[in-house]
This record gives sequence, structure tokens and C-alpha cells, in this order.
Amino acid sequence: MQTVIAPEISTWPEPNPSLIGSRCTSCDAVVFPIQEQCPRCSRLTMTDEILPRRGTLVAWTTQGFLPGAPYLGTETPKTFTPFGVGLVQLGDIVRVEARLTENDPGRLTFGMQVELTMVPLATDSAGDEILTFAFRPIDETGSAA
Repeated sequence: MQTVIAPEISTWPEPNPSLIGSRCTSCDAVVFPIQEQCPRCSRLTMTDEILPRRGTLVAWTTQGFLPGAPYLGTETPKTFTPFGVGLVQLGDIVRVEARLTENDPGRLTFGMQVELTMVPLATDSAGDEILTFAFRPIDETGSAA
């Protein structure tokens, strides 16, 4: 069985899940993850906003060391595999910091198109796989690279 680390931030288990952010009905600011209060105007007028599944990679790096608490991964310093982390512009709506499925900085480019996917993060005590969201590169034809 599979579950997600934070069910409130995506439409998973839909076949093609999207992230869920918040839009302020007073000033139109959009944020991710969901917030109750607008960071721009401070009003409590936020509504859920389904974010685009595809976006543009605007910055990236590689996480080359085991994250500290509260990281849920089950790796040890010996078994840890570096992973990519990127800043993804979703349309003209919002930028999201996220894990990338590609961890080789040489294979990532400014302006590269990426698409939301769900990836395994850990296994819970019941043996269920815990998923998190990530973005994967897509090629010129629109397919996952």
C-alpha cells in the first residue's frame, strides 16, 4: 500500500496529481504550501488553488548529504544517494521548491520543462511506502525524460 507524506498538499492518489496551494481572494497572491493567512496582505481570505503540473526549472542544486530531522527517509550516511533540489516556476502563478528526480547538475538546464510526479521517500512501520512529490524533466515532445 502507498501513502503520501502530506496528503493536504496534493490531489494524490489521482493518476496525474497536482499540488494544492492557496490563493488570496483579496489581493490574488498565490502560495505553496497551503496557508490560512495571506503573506502579502495578512487577510484570512485564502482559498485552495490547484497548481499546474508542469513548470520551468529556474534554479537547482544537489543535496549531497543526509538531511537532518525531521527527514523521514530511511537511508544512513553510508546508503544515502544525493538527490536534486530545484526551484520550479509553475506558470506565472508561484515558485515551488521541490525534490527533482534528476541528481546530476550537468543534466539540468535553466528553463528546462519539468512535470510533477510522486516518488518513494520511506517505508512506515506497517511496511507501507510513503511518497513525496518531485519534479522530473520532460523532453521536447512532452514526455518524461
